[in-house]
Amino acid sequence: MSEIISPIELATEPIITLEFNNYKITILGTAHVSQASADKVKELIATGEYDAIAVELCPSRYKAIVNPDALAKMDLLQVIKKGQASMVAASLALGAFQQRMAEQLGVEPGSEMRTAIKDATDAKLPVLLIDREIGTTLKRIYYNVPWWRRFELYSGLLASIVTRESVSSEEIEKLKEGDVLESAFLQFSQDQKDLFKPLISERDEYMSARLIKECKENNYKHTLAIVGAGHLKGIKEILINRSINDTDRKLEELDAIPNTASWFKYLPWMIVALILIGFAFGFDRSSDMGIAMIIDWVFINGGLAALGALIALAHPLTILAAFLAAPITSLNPMIGAGMVAATAEIFIRKPQVEDFSRLRSDAATLKGWWHNQVTRILLIFLLSSFGSAMGTYIAGFRIFERLSSG
Repeated sequence: MSEIISPIELATEPIITLEFNNYKITILGTAHVSQASADKVKELIATGEYDAIAVELCPSRYKAIVNPDALAKMDLLQVIKKGQASMVAASLALGAFQQRMAEQLGVEPGSEMRTAIKDATDAKLPVLLIDREIGTTLKRIYYNVPWWRRFELYSGLLASIVTRESVSSEEIEKLKEGDVLESAFLQFSQDQKDLFKPLISERDEYMSARLIKECKENNYKHTLAIVGAGHLKGIKEILINRSINDTDRKLEELDAIPNTASWFKYLPWMIVALILIGFAFGFDRSSDMGIAMIIDWVFINGGLAALGALIALAHPLTILAAFLAAPITSLNPMIGAGMVAATAEIFIRKPQVEDFSRLRSDAATLKGWWHNQVTRILLIFLLSSFGSAMGTYIAGFRIFERLSSG
């Protein structure tokens, strides 16, 4: 592949055209908070030079643009059962960050993508979604950071996004180079090395592979690709150096969720075994010690899970359900206290139609997360799960403290 137009500044937007075999790919690097980027997209599509328009969007983000009310139709109970509550909460948090940007800057981030979709559709051109699914990217980020940083990462994401503080000049500059997803994580991460590979370089490879695959399979002679300016250099280098030969294999590799260390997946069961062994030793020494251990286990584990539900302003019966469930579910890693508590809340206080209709606007404020019943259920799931997890370790240490002192 050769470059036939060097990167140049057109209305502040860098653009390059690459040629390989009989195909051409023009890549426009955009700023996601710039009206100039949206105008440039409109100008390029209007030339009629392109067979297809590729955008830095995955199917989920595309659906959020073309059907912003899709979240209002989700089955919350199924979301909880399938373990997707954390992903939905993260998606809402990212939407809140985007809303905060729109309010401060007067330009909705991603306006150039909306323009591309609309103008390409009007021109009857295919819209190619070349970015990796956001859920896959979030999971690969999760598995790329040390386990002790994972809660910090996602709690930091939530805390930094729902704050009402103004967006800093550094964050704005980052948005001019990257996208909402990158800025939301990088603004609070102290160690960006853990995030760079799954968040940026892998997506450069993924989008490059998708572009090559689409051109070859559909015989698009000239494709316009619209990506964040921060991705332009990486995609350009990959395409020029022909770093990707087998696109199907590369896409499959980048779509895979990394396996945890073989021993790590057995860790929850190992903890359960240690707790049960502790109970056995306690009762072997004396029935009083064994009973004391069980009381510690129930009140510490159940108490912290109930506290999490209480902080989320759950119904009193939901708080009781979290308290009763946590000591039992903590001995069965296949089900969590958060799942039980969230399910109880759904049946006790089922979200109303207006909760779903206000979901996006309420998720943009910290108060809204507690006011809206949908987001409150997600908080109940997250906070009671965290409380139960903390209770497992604290109660476990308490049990072995009794054994060592007895």
